[in-house]
Amino acid sequence: MPKFSLSRLRKNQLFLYSLFGLIVIGVIAIDHWFLAFVFLVILSFLMYYLYQEEIRFKKELQRYISTISHRVKKIGSDVLQSIPIGAVLYDEDGNIQWYNPYFQTLVRHQELIGKSLGEIFPSLKWDHQGKKQTISYQDKMYQIEFNKEERLLYVTDVTEYHRLLEKYQNSRLVFGIIHLDNIDEVAQGLDELSRSILLTDVVSLINDWANELDIYLRRYTADKFWIVMTESVLKKLESTRFEILDRVREMTSVNKIPLTLSIGIGAGVDSLVELGQITQSSLDIALGRGGDQAAVRVGDRLSFYGGKSDAVEKRTRVRARVISQSLKDLIRESDSVLIMGHKTPDMDAIGASIGVLKAVHLHDKIGYIVLDEANPSIQTLLDEIHRHEKLPQYFITPERALNMITAKTLLVMVDSHKPSLTIEPKIVALCRRIVVIDHHRRGEEIVKDPVLMYIEPYASSTSELVTELLQYQSDRIEMDRLEASALLAGIVVDTKSFAFRTGVRTFEAASFLRRNGADPALVQKLLKEDIEHFIQRAELVKKARIVYDHIAIAVAKEKLGQLLIAQTADTLLNMSGIFASFVISVRPDGLVGISARSLGQINVQTIMERLGGGGHLTNAAVQLEGIDVEEAEAKLMKVLEEIQKEGGLTV
Repeated sequence: MPKFSLSRLRKNQLFLYSLFGLIVIGVIAIDHWFLAFVFLVILSFLMYYLYQEEIRFKKELQRYISTISHRVKKIGSDVLQSIPIGAVLYDEDGNIQWYNPYFQTLVRHQELIGKSLGEIFPSLKWDHQGKKQTISYQDKMYQIEFNKEERLLYVTDVTEYHRLLEKYQNSRLVFGIIHLDNIDEVAQGLDELSRSILLTDVVSLINDWANELDIYLRRYTADKFWIVMTESVLKKLESTRFEILDRVREMTSVNKIPLTLSIGIGAGVDSLVELGQITQSSLDIALGRGGDQAAVRVGDRLSFYGGKSDAVEKRTRVRARVISQSLKDLIRESDSVLIMGHKTPDMDAIGASIGVLKAVHLHDKIGYIVLDEANPSIQTLLDEIHRHEKLPQYFITPERALNMITAKTLLVMVDSHKPSLTIEPKIVALCRRIVVIDHHRRGEEIVKDPVLMYIEPYASSTSELVTELLQYQSDRIEMDRLEASALLAGIVVDTKSFAFRTGVRTFEAASFLRRNGADPALVQKLLKEDIEHFIQRAELVKKARIVYDHIAIAVAKEKLGQLLIAQTADTLLNMSGIFASFVISVRPDGLVGISARSLGQINVQTIMERLGGGGHLTNAAVQLEGIDVEEAEAKLMKVLEEIQKEGGLTV
């Protein structure tokens, strides 16, 4: 587009007027040359006058523009000197070349020319992408913005804004639910007076704690309290790691079974409806992890506190009977049932899978166990299965399972409730009807909208849970020797031959399996290891070192199987004076694995959760990607140090 100007327009007009005048004079000159001469003289004077006027106009316009430019520059300079925003010009090395008076007032320095910005603002990050950042300096908050092209820095005092924001955030509502986990179990054997005194003492303690922290408390059922507080109070609770959990447990420790609390907290959202929903969800997670802990969800962040005691065994089988009936109905409504455990399945996962398959066959339905590859820890069991006359046909690959899924397919997940840890997560994503049977403490990740969920952290193993469910599937159950032995082997492995996590119902489940054909000799055969495996474990035990007086850590540089890592951790735990053991090694899949074991004095579950894993109080693990064993050991030591500072490693 051609450049437009007032001067050019005036020149064009003058040219047109002159041309028109000359044409008119030419026409007149044909008949009256003298008159044409007069008009020519007049036109000449007129053209001269207009030319002089054009020159004068241009001079006045130039003078006007010059005056405006000067005024704009002066105003810009005055504004830059007086606005409440710091402005700094710096060189390529980050040294100050110029600054306005307000910047000098902010930093309270007399002479700044030549000084490094990094020296004045140590926390400043050199961001040349134009992004804003907030830093703390001399008890105030400043917003920093870079201008890359001009090497210009803007500094704005946002202290008041951040104070208002902090005040708003601290005053936001927080909902919570306190649940008395095991009041029925604790009250068993107590007379009415002792029971009333116990409840009165516990309620008084919770009331005093709430009043002390300015928490609104309302008891709405016999074992539940509704609490309302602000986020500032929640920060205090998190800083003390919900010490009310320990106070209640210690106060009732004189009982045979101490009373424990579960607390669900919801915060970080403005909708009261959503706040109530995430509060209930948090409590469900705390209960699903075994109780005696607080689950706090603030927006997308989920944190856990407590969980120092193991899950209390539920002596009643009412829930098992209800779950078994629901499972029976779901199996009968399905056209096929897929059974799947976790990646690198162990004896418990395969034993539980075989138990669920038995339940499917009891109702004359088609069922398959999804298995991808052989695992050294279950190779002997798989060999026995392949020699069995019926079982091999019910083991299929994940690829075949994906092609079998229909709208009426039922997926039963055993020994895991996390989709990402299953053998094939795509199967979980495609199936609309999912049942979860697991004994691990519930984590943040879980199957979305399952039709039936049976997570019992008190149970020794998933095989124990499945064995109980089988007892209510039919009045008469005839189990094969290998089927019953596989379930019993799963219980034996997870209880370390009934030494850990063993309750009354564990022995009842084992007795049921023994009556229905389980062979202890076959179980022993399934659990045998070869001599090379034993030597490898002994070599790894030799590398162990003791930290914090009672914790053994062994690190292997070579690749080792998950079974060997876990067995080494169990072996270290048998050593005198060892409360917990951690074995670190590179797994066959390239990930760095940490197996953790405990006798109960140290909660290895919370330690592994801080590294991204999980498990039980006495049995947990984690897989780490993108690091070597030395870095994994450093991460573990950092977590141990943090927990030691927070209140100690032992419970």
